[in-house]
Amino acid sequence: MDFASFLIQLLNSVQYGLLLFMLAAGLTLIFGIMGVVNLAHGSFYMLGAYLAWSLAARLGSFALAIVVGTLLAVAFGLLLEKVLIRHFYHRDHLDQVLLTFGLIYIFEEMRSILWGDDVHGVAMPALLAASIPLTDTLSYPVYRLFMSGLCIVLAIGLYLLISRTKLGMKIRAGAFNHEMTEALGVNIRLIHALVFALGVGLATVAGMIAAPISSVYPNMGGSVLIMCFVVVVIGGIGSVRGALIAALLVGFVDTFGKVLLPQVSGMLVYMLMALVLLYKPEGLFKA
Repeated sequence: MDFASFLIQLLNSVQYGLLLFMLAAGLTLIFGIMGVVNLAHGSFYMLGAYLAWSLAARLGSFALAIVVGTLLAVAFGLLLEKVLIRHFYHRDHLDQVLLTFGLIYIFEEMRSILWGDDVHGVAMPALLAASIPLTDTLSYPVYRLFMSGLCIVLAIGLYLLISRTKLGMKIRAGAFNHEMTEALGVNIRLIHALVFALGVGLATVAGMIAAPISSVYPNMGGSVLIMCFVVVVIGGIGSVRGALIAALLVGFVDTFGKVLLPQVSGMLVYMLMALVLLYKPEGLFKA
């Protein structure tokens, strides 16, 4: 592998890892702070992809589609938390698993009714459709760099929100001790609702920005959900920093594994997870 090919694969691994982080960050926040096992998290990724496809065609602007789609997803997350999720905070994890597993089928049926069962493609924005030449024969798409850049900006924003704001302080306090936080006058229900909506919004944005480089198709949230759980387990449940490090590791192992060891690439990520759990059962970082 020459340097240009290595650089392309490295950039691909970073882009894939950052996209996984967008998904895993919401998942680890929802579980770490609210204690909810959300198997339907991948469905929000699928929702984002379908919103990108339908809104971009109707609005005529991919950027506007992202903004409108994110607002719709956050509103949907707030509604879903109020109607269903909040009633399962103090229930057994098995009840949460059954609820969110059932939501997967409900969302898939809603997707079929609203958008059908066909496979769709989303056109890249014209401004980002170019490629940067690396050699005479190799180039790298500008859109993938845009994806990485947007994910980095959102990751920085999430870090600042959690660590540098009053809302973030309340979120961290609620994760540490729900009862004491509520006794101090913090509206813990509102905090939970905002955290859940944040997780839904991040997953939806990930689906929207991924749509132009992948097909939009039924059940597309299933595979990413598995990888999200791998990232959360490796990074440490409830740790956003751990989710970022683990996502980049998984992206690197998965991308270079498919290039260098294609025969066993499907198991490399799970071998990495097993290795981490062997020496650090709680994950790389604690919440």
